[in-house]
Amino acid sequence: MFVVALALFVLAIVAIATGVLGLTGKLPRNRFVGVHTDDALTTEETFRIANRVAAPTSVAAGVLLFAGGLIAFAASWVVALVVAAASMVVALFTLGAGANAAGQAIAGLVPAQETGGCGQSCGACSLRDACAPAN
Repeated sequence: MFVVALALFVLAIVAIATGVLGLTGKLPRNRFVGVHTDDALTTEETFRIANRVAAPTSVAAGVLLFAGGLIAFAASWVVALVVAAASMVVALFTLGAGANAAGQAIAGLVPAQETGGCGQSCGACSLRDACAPAN
C-alpha cells in the first residue's frame, strides 16, 4: 500500500502548497491550481482574494490527505483503500467548501453581465411580445 500512501502524500503536498501560496498572495493566476472559476480569473485582485479565502480549507484538505496517507501506509491493503477513498472524498468536500466561500467573497467584485431584454427565456415567458431583443 506504499503506492496509495505515496499518492495521498503527493496530493497533500499540492493542497498544502496551494493553500500557503494562496494565503500569502503569491499564487500566480492560472487555470490549474487554486480557485480558478471564471469569476476568480477575471482580475488579479479577484484571483488573489478568492485564493486567500479558500486557503485555510486547502491546507485543511492537505492535512486530511496526509493523515490518510499515514494511516494507509501502516494499515492492511483493505483498510488502506478504504481510508484513502474516505480521505479523498472528505478532502474534496473541504476544497469545495473553500471554493464556495471564495465565490461568495468575490461575488460583489465581479461586474454583472448584461443579458438584455428578458434574458434567455423570452420564448417561454408570457411577456415574450414585450421583450426587446438583445443587441
